[in-house]
Amino acid sequence: MADIAPVPEAFDFEVETLIVGGGACGMIAALSAAEAGQEVLVIEADPVPQGSTSLSAGLIPAAGTRFQREAEIEDDAARFAADIQRKAKGENDEALVGALADGSAPAIEWLADRFDLPFSVVTDFDYPGHSRRRMHGLPSRAGRELIDRLRATVEAEGIDVICDRRAITIFHEGRRIAGLAMERPDGGRETVGCRKLILACNGFGGNREMVAAHMPAIGDALWFGHDGNRGEAVIWGEALGAATRHLAAYQGHGNVAHPHGILITWAVIGEGGVQVNREGRRFWNEAQGYSEAARAVLAQPNGEAFTIFDERIAAIARQFEDFRNAEAQGAVKSAGSLSELAAILDLPEGALETELAGIPETGEDAFGRMWSGQRLKAPFCGVRVTGALFHTQGGLATDGAGRVLAEDGSVFPNLFAAGGAACGVSGSGDSGYLSGNGLLAAVVLGRAAGQAPT
Repeated sequence: MADIAPVPEAFDFEVETLIVGGGACGMIAALSAAEAGQEVLVIEADPVPQGSTSLSAGLIPAAGTRFQREAEIEDDAARFAADIQRKAKGENDEALVGALADGSAPAIEWLADRFDLPFSVVTDFDYPGHSRRRMHGLPSRAGRELIDRLRATVEAEGIDVICDRRAITIFHEGRRIAGLAMERPDGGRETVGCRKLILACNGFGGNREMVAAHMPAIGDALWFGHDGNRGEAVIWGEALGAATRHLAAYQGHGNVAHPHGILITWAVIGEGGVQVNREGRRFWNEAQGYSEAARAVLAQPNGEAFTIFDERIAAIARQFEDFRNAEAQGAVKSAGSLSELAAILDLPEGALETELAGIPETGEDAFGRMWSGQRLKAPFCGVRVTGALFHTQGGLATDGAGRVLAEDGSVFPNLFAAGGAACGVSGSGDSGYLSGNGLLAAVVLGRAAGQAPT
């Protein structure tokens, strides 16, 4: 159980910058700290560093990058910040939003130029809430590729990473952090002192009690994140007197193939697909976003829905490794007609034809979704999906450099939090999540925290 304690008489060993968590956030913080000349140690609870990033599409939104310019996409940080605030209904801290938007392009280009990560922009479809195409990813469009590349880069830079070590106790004197104790798989303990501590151990989605307490509406949903996300950062922070914010905020997803448990990219919706329930009827405005979709889908009979699209859209979705895996495992069904697809999916006869016929060629439909001419055409595709909780978005309150704030607004001198350990910019619930903001916070705040002096 995570707790805090006074400083011991001695530590087993000491390091300048100590990072808890070896996901994308922790490894980017480590690379940045090492570049700044700091002695760095990363401790990771898993046998191999991977984190929640490995379960995602690994896409990072960034505004004003050279990759966008090469694709003739005009964008800038101010427009990005406005998009973030619009999606979250203005509930975010403006300074934090500004820091993330301003830091997004430099962070992506730093990773590309300094460490040879081959980013490119997703240019063939729009993500909900973004007014420009600014999602950057590696060739496979899979988070596992991103985490593998980061892990290999950390190793190549000679940064020390100790795995199979779960941090359990933070040692402190007032607001100054002195180090922590970590537990080995055999139950033994080791202590390490530090001059700076960076919490990159993500959120609390794997702690079902905390999820039930802070976000009961999604408490029974499929957990699609990393089980190691147990909320230690929040538990330690509250015990130390740190401020927390938006603990009810989360990113859901209403397009997880069921029962296969494979993420189906939201491109299948954004390019003109729809969702219907067991009765074959649409039930909401799918254009709102995939985070909101989780609750909308879970509210349907059996907590399930069916995502309907066509071969044109499937061809776009195949750039994502997850979608190709879903097809290989038989989750995605195809048919030459809607009636045939309905029979395969066990939906009422005629229901799909009726629903799709009710969608206007252009203009607004009965749910408030806008259409602009690309109707679904044979051959058709469908996949049975459910709603899931992907990760929590609230956490420790920080400034734009990742420094943890106390309840009175002052800063902890040597305690930092980034990624899912810190409060992000998704507002107070699920509807404020803007695609990719979790990884954005991990990349930008992770880099800022790593650069900060000890």
